[in-house]
Amino acid sequence: MSDSQTPAAQIVDNAEANRYEALIDGELAGFAEYIRTQRLIAFVHTEVHTGYEGQGIGAALVRSSLDEARAAGLAVLPVCPFYAGWIARHPEYKALVYSGKSKVSD
Repeated sequence: MSDSQTPAAQIVDNAEANRYEALIDGELAGFAEYIRTQRLIAFVHTEVHTGYEGQGIGAALVRSSLDEARAAGLAVLPVCPFYAGWIARHPEYKALVYSGKSKVSD
């Protein structure tokens, strides 16, 4: 299936399940699980269901969730290797990544 034939995924934040979901024609195509605090969102696992792989569903999940994190002023912790790799290939999102520098007092 070419990109022009790939149906657009609707990305929704299912806060009760702590995950972003990709829906195609109302059917769950994939999801990205997260842990969220007031200042940080950690993406811990991403999964695209068989039959939807290779159609950009994972990328749509990452881009949409990172755009929402940016709008909410949240730092991002990409625990999930898919998120980490995607951010590495898209430098415009690197500024969102949590630096984790702790302050030690003498």
